[in-house]
Amino acid sequence: MPLLHLRARAHNRLLVEEARGTRLTETVAAIVAAHRAGTLTPERTIARCYARLRSHCDPALFITLRNEADSLAEARALDKSGSGLPLYGVPVAIKDNIDVAGMPTTAGCPAFAYTPHRDASAVARLRAAGAIVIGKTNLDQFATGLVGVRSPYGIPRNPLKKELVPGGSSSGSAVAVSAGIVPLALGTDTAGSGRVPAGLNNIVGLKPSLGLVSTYGVVPACRTLDCVSVFALTVDDAWAALAAIAGPDAHDPYSRKRPLETPDGKPARAKIGVPLAGQRLFFGDRQFEAAYDAALARLARLGCTIIEIDIEPFYETARLLYEGPWVAERAITAKPVLDSDPDALHPVTRAIIVSGLKPTAVDAFAAFYKLEELRRVAERTFGAVEALALPTAPTAYTVAQVLADPIQLNSRLGTYTNFVNLLDLCGLALPAAFTPAGVPFGLTLLAPGGNDAALAAIGRVFHADTALPLGAPESLQAVASPA
Repeated sequence: MPLLHLRARAHNRLLVEEARGTRLTETVAAIVAAHRAGTLTPERTIARCYARLRSHCDPALFITLRNEADSLAEARALDKSGSGLPLYGVPVAIKDNIDVAGMPTTAGCPAFAYTPHRDASAVARLRAAGAIVIGKTNLDQFATGLVGVRSPYGIPRNPLKKELVPGGSSSGSAVAVSAGIVPLALGTDTAGSGRVPAGLNNIVGLKPSLGLVSTYGVVPACRTLDCVSVFALTVDDAWAALAAIAGPDAHDPYSRKRPLETPDGKPARAKIGVPLAGQRLFFGDRQFEAAYDAALARLARLGCTIIEIDIEPFYETARLLYEGPWVAERAITAKPVLDSDPDALHPVTRAIIVSGLKPTAVDAFAAFYKLEELRRVAERTFGAVEALALPTAPTAYTVAQVLADPIQLNSRLGTYTNFVNLLDLCGLALPAAFTPAGVPFGLTLLAPGGNDAALAAIGRVFHADTALPLGAPESLQAVASPA
């Protein structure tokens, strides 16, 4: 056997052994520091990323994987010139409703697929900051769902408990970070798609203020509410990505010039609103209820003042999202497929899209009027508190449970998320605890749009105080060795 081939085999075996034996708990900050110090090259980081992906053995995780040779070539080129970039050589995954030039965008629907010639603005800014795209991740079709099971490309495996749903719609992006494939991924968040999967995967999910990050090059779900979201292992990593991708964009009419201050390092001291005791919904999940109580006690111990508020107006706002005319927005993008090839749509997605064709203009204006009333109520609430601290999700479900009851259980997962973009709030989903059954419980901080930095300042202190492991510590060790 030629010596060159033997060396290649030895190198590949080393990468596989390294991938299987080492949990990727390297944060974005640690990777960038290692690249700058010369203890690790971007090329080796990308090679390890692909090796870990092969060891993970989950064909439903990515819809399209970038050619490894192309990613390595980009890393080699960056190695010579990119040391000053904030995301120097960091591998990232991109949800497959966000355009990456030359790679198909499917939105989870093969009949809809197209190949863009340019990156979405958020992707272009990530690359300009030194990040290297490795592939497009799976999602609930047309970003419609919070469960991660509505895809013809399969169901990504939750790396913490394989029977649990991965959460959606940004299922693949969340799992890729939690499982240690990449330390950073982009998703989208219209009704909770960037927060619910973060909570179910023990990672950070940052949902920025509306318009702070351009949605140019993103397949619309509800265009007036869509956000590009960030998945990371730590708040600081998520913030580094947000700082890279935020800013006005002339290509996006919904883009806004919003403040992006640097989170301070002071202890978390704020007035935090929480639901009245009788308004807290957990659907019988006593372990999540106890975990929420413990998370509030942690916030209080860290210096926050806990104030009970009437959350019913927020619940009422949430009901507008799927019971009101905003479902019609979801029909705009998917309707051509519905008209030409309805069987190409996932049955649950198809039913939701069809329901979006029913509201009238009268229904829409009535809902707009009601929403303005509810926004005034929310403003008064935030006059008394600086942020809300809510469960990311009220409970967690297995794949089998969701497949048996796809609409109601999905709706329950959005209890604390569906109202957020309608009220123009920013959000930060944080790992908070593991239940005695080993299910991750997440806490989400919410504040009026423009207060992203204030949430990050509280969130980094809270997350650090939990001393939880990053992502899914045993994810790679629990799968079979590749052939």
